Amino acid sequence: MRFIKKIGFFSALILPFLLVSGYYLGGINRWLIHIFVFIAVPLMDFIISTDTSNIPKEAVSQVAKERFYKLVTFFWVYIQLAILFWGFYVVATETLSAWEWVSLTTGMALITGGIGITVAHELGHKKGKLEQFYAKILLMTVCYMHFVIEHNRGHHVKVATPEDPATSRLGENFYAFWLRSVRDGYKSAWKLEREKLERKSIPFFSFKNEMIQFSLAPIIFIGVIFIGFSLALDRWVWEVPVFFFMQSFLAFSLLEAVNYLEHYGMERKLLADGRYERVTPIHSWNASHRVSNFLLFQLQRHSDHHAFAHKPYQVLNHYDESPQLPAGYSAMIILAFFPPVWFSIMNPRLEQWKEKTFQGSVQ
Repeated sequence: MRFIKKIGFFSALILPFLLVSGYYLGGINRWLIHIFVFIAVPLMDFIISTDTSNIPKEAVSQVAKERFYKLVTFFWVYIQLAILFWGFYVVATETLSAWEWVSLTTGMALITGGIGITVAHELGHKKGKLEQFYAKILLMTVCYMHFVIEHNRGHHVKVATPEDPATSRLGENFYAFWLRSVRDGYKSAWKLEREKLERKSIPFFSFKNEMIQFSLAPIIFIGVIFIGFSLALDRWVWEVPVFFFMQSFLAFSLLEAVNYLEHYGMERKLLADGRYERVTPIHSWNASHRVSNFLLFQLQRHSDHHAFAHKPYQVLNHYDESPQLPAGYSAMIILAFFPPVWFSIMNPRLEQWKEKTFQGSVQ
């Protein structure tokens, strides 16, 4: 069974294959990646049973150290860079219709945002310099490098409180949340970096300020690509930076959609000493749907991730007591785009879970 799970984590490679093959097959095939993510995956999640099994406690230490799982995420970095450069080549050398632009940029965002940011999130929690470097490379390709700072030093500290931009409030629609999370998350990252530099007595306007590095890196990256393609084709290839920034916007918007559903309506109690209660598995929505968890490196076992952020993805646990999403992320993202539908499904589910959980804790 563990061997099958190992193979399952390679399923993310289906997305680049569908984007490239669909493009060259043409016509409706250019939407194969969208059909797979938003129709086939939810259907498979529905048909195939959820996986609520956990790694036995005595095996956790061994499985956590297996290099295979780390190498899978490293391998993805090169796959993403290759597929992105392929996208640059396509828009630079071919004349695309409006619908071809839409299918290509949204399809690319499903790869760079849906899988790429997920891998960056996993690697960004690790202490190794190589893992940190790869996380930043992936986030550079979607213009969201400040996520390394805000997610680790901000979101994980303030999650499920009014102080966290990435925690969606009860009754808040996705579009209002998107604006607040993108804006306030970016501002928070600057604040956190300023505080770090002050503690180390480093000037704010210094290249050691990672926020300055993170702001410049994507511009330098696409600037070099733009100049390289322009020189090679002997014309200004403005399609390349337009494509880059379009797919980046869609990719980090996909991340924010995931943030929205992961913590919708979650609240930690404010204690008498002015601090919030410790983060536990009841402060994030969980989804143990087998197929989508393979694609997303078990990101959907988010309850355990927030309770124990150091744990690698392969040993994250399912908790029955955590609030459970009715479907995997692919289906839930679609619901989030339609606030009345989202509220009609999630608000009663949230209230029922709170009533059951907190009444039980009192008894």
